[in-house]
Amino acid sequence: MTSLALATPIRLLVGLGNPGETYRLTRHNIGAVWLREFAARFNIPLKHDSSKRVEVGRGMLLGHDIRMLVPSTYMNLSGEAVGPFLRYFRIDPDEMLVVYDDVAFEPGQTRLKFGGGPGGHNGLKNLIQHMSGDREFGRLRIGVGHPGSAHELIGFLTQVTMPEAARVNSLASAYLDDELLGWLFSGHWQKAMTKVNSVPDADQVE
Repeated sequence: MTSLALATPIRLLVGLGNPGETYRLTRHNIGAVWLREFAARFNIPLKHDSSKRVEVGRGMLLGHDIRMLVPSTYMNLSGEAVGPFLRYFRIDPDEMLVVYDDVAFEPGQTRLKFGGGPGGHNGLKNLIQHMSGDREFGRLRIGVGHPGSAHELIGFLTQVTMPEAARVNSLASAYLDDELLGWLFSGHWQKAMTKVNSVPDADQVE
């Protein structure tokens, strides 16, 4: 799919992160944190499937059959879990919304987009590789800030816990209300992007 006018409904939500308690509340895991909170909001349990290397849930959301997934692989191997999952359940990449951290935005800033490159994000890069180069999928980009130096980026993302105030702010800015979800689950991408991307950024907290 190359045009938002032809957008298909979302059937799968994916939250990216690293496995284990060490990484659970780091900035790089904000996508996985978002997905788990989203599942809890709709009382949908996420169960570990070791054979597919994922945590997965499924439920009827606003009248739509939606699957939720957190890879159990490390971030830079996310595609090794997501790619086979898509093929097994016959879900096309353009029916997927991937939620992840983005250092281009501060906490309190969130952007919704469809398609594009990995933007330096190793999780997205691996995901695209394991979908035969297909970049046509949705992305919810949650701002986590930048340390100011590329040399400090790995530690900033993976080695320290994201401050609670910043994490709460990031998640609040990425909240998808029922109207937004209804649009995404029905394939109305332009409406959803206009609403998310035109909302004033929340107060930025470091």
